[in-house]
Amino acid sequence: MRNDYADIIDMPHHVSDSHPRLSMEQRAAQFMPFAALTGFGESIEATAEENLSRILASERGSLSDEDS
Repeated sequence: MRNDYADIIDMPHHVSDSHPRLSMEQRAAQFMPFAALTGFGESIEATAEENLSRILASERGSLSDEDS
């Protein structure tokens, strides 16, 4: 197997002198604007509520039809 990184694999990890390490919260915040599914959960909940309302209204309608 060919190892393209053999010359650098055992080198120590670089630590910048000019840029301090970011906290986990700061690192996560960098990617928040790119969250592909932002708002998707709210959309699903709204659709589920609409569908449930339609189903319940339909069931109420069929129950009142049976009473007649």
